[in-house]
Amino acid sequence: MFVKEVTVENQVGLHARPATFFIQKANEYKSSIWVEKEERRVNAKSLLGVLSLGIVGGTVIRIIADGADEQEAVEGLVALVESGFAE
Repeated sequence: MFVKEVTVENQVGLHARPATFFIQKANEYKSSIWVEKEERRVNAKSLLGVLSLGIVGGTVIRIIADGADEQEAVEGLVALVESGFAE
């Protein structure tokens, strides 16, 4: 299992469009991936799950992966979040 925290920098957070990019990226990996905000954990490959967290700009989230490409998955998703989803 590989875990990393990242702060969502873009102002609007993970609304529909960035969440879609996030999920598409998560689906590129074989590992099971979750996103955690405070005490809630959801499947990172589920649009409704990610949107249900209500992640806004400035929120610290944890990205957790477990599987064959877990480190690559977490690093790739952290890089996407840090890029601000090109917004």
